Amino acid sequence: MKLDFEYGTGTMPADLPDERTDVFIPGITVSDPACISRNQLVNKTRESILNPIGMPPLAELAGKGSTVTITIPDIVKGGCQPTSHRKLSVKLILEELYKAGVEKKDILLIFSNGLHPRTNKKEMRQILGDELFHEFYYSHQIISHDSEDYEHLVDLGCTERGDRVLMNKYVYDSDIPILIGHTQGNPYGGYSGGYKHCATGITHWRSIASHHIPDVMHGSDFTPVNNHSLMRTKFDEIGMYMEKCMGKKFFCCDAVLDSISRQIEINSGYAKEMQPLSWQTADKRTYVPWAEKKYDVMVFGMPQDFHYGDGMGTNPIQMMQALSAQVIRHKRVMSDNCVILCSSTCNGYFHDERWPYLRELYEMFQHDHMNILPDMDKYGEYFATNEEYIRKYRFAGAFHPYHGFSMMSCGHIAEMNTSAIYIVGAQEPGIARGMGLKTRATFEEALEDAMKKYVGDKPNILALPLAFKRASVHLCMKEGKES
Repeated sequence: MKLDFEYGTGTMPADLPDERTDVFIPGITVSDPACISRNQLVNKTRESILNPIGMPPLAELAGKGSTVTITIPDIVKGGCQPTSHRKLSVKLILEELYKAGVEKKDILLIFSNGLHPRTNKKEMRQILGDELFHEFYYSHQIISHDSEDYEHLVDLGCTERGDRVLMNKYVYDSDIPILIGHTQGNPYGGYSGGYKHCATGITHWRSIASHHIPDVMHGSDFTPVNNHSLMRTKFDEIGMYMEKCMGKKFFCCDAVLDSISRQIEINSGYAKEMQPLSWQTADKRTYVPWAEKKYDVMVFGMPQDFHYGDGMGTNPIQMMQALSAQVIRHKRVMSDNCVILCSSTCNGYFHDERWPYLRELYEMFQHDHMNILPDMDKYGEYFATNEEYIRKYRFAGAFHPYHGFSMMSCGHIAEMNTSAIYIVGAQEPGIARGMGLKTRATFEEALEDAMKKYVGDKPNILALPLAFKRASVHLCMKEGKES
């Protein structure tokens, strides 16, 4: 029986040295991408910042007395290597602001964690590097967005569609709101960066409850992932509505990233015009027309610690989100009767400090006519307004309680699009069974059962050996092979 392996899964170094970075920048031709120097990458980033798409450069926007917010993605994605996009772009943008006369005291760096755990001191230093961290932290000019700090939120009402918009007041009040983003493949609306950054990173759970919900995520346009779903449309509408209310545009500086978060291309300017251009290059890296046949079995492993943090691969609700993310990315190459075989220790580690509410949600799901995860959606506001869970989000490094409901909305997609999901090697298999997953001790046993019940004795098998270890691509059929 032949197993096919995911396209583009070569071994990559975990860390990059200071003096060079393995990237390809359009316009620079090299025989070995590893030969591209830090200086070349700096020059390309600077060139983008000086020539923004669809709006004037910072030199024309800024001046003495201008207040500036620079909003930066949190630790979840984007890379922390010495030449990471965040480190380079923030330094270069600061250079341009200072040249234009902006004073340091009028600049605020904001981590856009949204409903993720608020960025702590260690993570701030890791993301920014020592130089930027020391320059701004001890003067209290680095903060992490607090979506429950109502003194520093502004309620903008609703978009024309009726979606509620609350946003960070520091950003709203600033003369020059800058967004540092990453155009990186994302199962939620195609890509991070652009308007997704502000629509999710500097808002409130009521804003996020307009798009990270079953009504949006279970629609036919959501899976497989694409750049034009209702969710992406809502991101754009919310971002543009923020700009309308602010009376100014976000100045974006986004990098198209590869599988280990290295820059491929840098685009700056007005998100409405810049975002679709950045997708053109990102599509070539992300949507990979590789498969000549559809697959009946998808096989991968799930580590305990990845993406959202330690416990992601053992907390049952987070496990469901991770399983669904693979379905959303790779649905185009999955047969209608596809099954998943996924190894997980599934050892009962919920990481209650990081997700203090998910054990309670899991227990509720076992009772009171909760047959599928969307049945839990009615409890969203109840949990989102729980004061103790909110305090843990604000002050104890926890996810916001509403985040669990976005995870459950996503988690149901795996059930919607597979015949069965087997968790292999679980130490506490009952936890997996409580989510509707099948359990087997070995892959051989799981595959034997799947062949008997779902996929026949000659299934096409796709192995994804680097799932959850690298930023994923979205696998597609080769042209003319859709049937």
